[in-house]
Amino acid sequence: MTSFGRILFLSRDPARVREQLTGRVLAREQAGALRDEISTDEITPLPALVHFDAALGRHAHTGFSAGGELPIGRDALQRAGIEVLVAGSRYGKGSSREHSPLAELSAGVRLVIAESFERIYRQNADNLGLLTSTDLSLVERLQRGDAITLDGLLAGRESQAAAILRAGGLLAYGLGPHAEAPSPPPGPKTLFQKIVERHALKPGFVHADRRFIHEIYTGMCAQLLQRRFGPDVRLHDPGSIVCFEDHHAYVARSPVHLARGLVGSVQRLADAHRDFVARHDLVDHGLQPDGEGAQGISHALMAERYALPGELIVGTDSHTPHSGALGCVAFGVGTTEMANAFMTGAVRFAMPEVLRIEVDGRLPPGASAKDLVLHLLALPAIRAGAGVGRVFEFGGAAVRAMNIDERATLTNMTAELGGFTGIVEPDEATARFLRERRGVDFQIEPWMHSDSGACYADVIRIDAGALSPMVARPGDPGLGLPLAQLRDRPRIHIAYGGSCTAGKREDFEQYHAVLAWAAQRGLRVPPHVTLYLQFGTEDVHAHCSRQGWIDTFSAVGAQLLQPACGACANCGPGASTAAEQVTVSAINRNFPGRSGPGQVWLASPATVAASAIAGELLSFAELRARY
Repeated sequence: MTSFGRILFLSRDPARVREQLTGRVLAREQAGALRDEISTDEITPLPALVHFDAALGRHAHTGFSAGGELPIGRDALQRAGIEVLVAGSRYGKGSSREHSPLAELSAGVRLVIAESFERIYRQNADNLGLLTSTDLSLVERLQRGDAITLDGLLAGRESQAAAILRAGGLLAYGLGPHAEAPSPPPGPKTLFQKIVERHALKPGFVHADRRFIHEIYTGMCAQLLQRRFGPDVRLHDPGSIVCFEDHHAYVARSPVHLARGLVGSVQRLADAHRDFVARHDLVDHGLQPDGEGAQGISHALMAERYALPGELIVGTDSHTPHSGALGCVAFGVGTTEMANAFMTGAVRFAMPEVLRIEVDGRLPPGASAKDLVLHLLALPAIRAGAGVGRVFEFGGAAVRAMNIDERATLTNMTAELGGFTGIVEPDEATARFLRERRGVDFQIEPWMHSDSGACYADVIRIDAGALSPMVARPGDPGLGLPLAQLRDRPRIHIAYGGSCTAGKREDFEQYHAVLAWAAQRGLRVPPHVTLYLQFGTEDVHAHCSRQGWIDTFSAVGAQLLQPACGACANCGPGASTAAEQVTVSAINRNFPGRSGPGQVWLASPATVAASAIAGELLSFAELRARY
């Protein structure tokens, strides 16, 4: 039998949250409406990510937003003795950071109850031994003081998750000896199923061709491995592991890190990362020689230099699906799962359903893959969770007409759609990308497609020709609408073009098309706006230099930044510093506090560039009409 301490209802009313933290016990109905879609950016906001040990517990839920306020201060959960959290739907959406459940555990939380959970958050919680439940009737039983059995808490969980939790976490559970891969069922299959079956190990695990990690997680991973296996741990197939320093490459110019005195703590993360790389002699993409920027953002570089059709790739980032644009299976995992994968080469896996996104027709001029994905995010079915935990298979004439960079925008933002991963069948465009970008003469094999008659959980059809430039209102990527329908156009202060989603060659071609048009007419970024353009990789920077685009960017007053996650992760120039600032950004998510305290509108690269010139939210077509 298991008993639990105090309960905290994560209410939409900040006053109710504060009351509970100061000792008042509320009944469920007294707590009012519960917050939905609490993101990992709120559970562990950026300043917490400089910690990778027990200190995380002090920062748990310090970014939690209710009624426009942040009612949970540092150390608040520990001081109040909170052991149970209760929330609404889609708990733990957003980043794959395992810091979030680890911070909750370190703060004393033992159980999280929510209407539903995002896949990566819940899997990370399982791996750490943090209990989760979607049975809201537990709340009343706990408040009565009923003892709850572990079996009762695990009822309804799939067998592997239950076994891991009973063992106390993934590293305690262990993979054990490899059993013979299960025989795949007969019948037509999706490309995703075919790739997974080719990588199957014992039930519940798959073999990863490539594993990658970045500096925010490396120190935590090293600690987990040493704690479990001792100082002389040896990694499985270290040649297939790739490491990156990409998130904190601009920490010396990051407003929040400088203001909060976090630069020294970031250096600890970097030191732990580099020590792990050196100890195991791993491939590492680090900082530029002058320390200004990185070689590239991890998942962007994986697509540019490593991923191949038919492979299975895992990384410690929710945007790992970026590489699915090449026709491989790529998905994000937490730090404990990566530690296990480093030791064994195997990754915990449960077969998800596949959702087909059929995009008919052609995108009209002025619309891009970013507009398509913002349209998808705003669909009622997606907003209601139709994509949560599923594979997004993108196809149709409009997708086939896209180049790999544009396809990568779709697969990258599978994370925002709530999906497990995204994938596009490889074709001649894929082979051409590999040939031209890498000099690899890759032959698309006959099996690399979804079979006719393959089973899909659902098919969502989109008429590409009906799309137009989209924006997403501040607060959530799903708050999208056609820009033409927005009557009151906000005056902007920051325009940011960059990140893994919008720092590719094709994205810079879109920035250039707008800014070259502006430069020819003597237009510049107005004084009240700062336009940042940040390359996703050093390869993209080199391409822009070869094309002669750098002079155009400088002519209109853009500030150019070397590769890094940067403002997207509140880690560099381009992040807001005041609540009244308004940003238009080409990044992938705009959760509260994600890129500073200001308001972030999401848009395509072309709309970001046009808005920067106009000084307000405007599409390129509207900019041309104005001038």
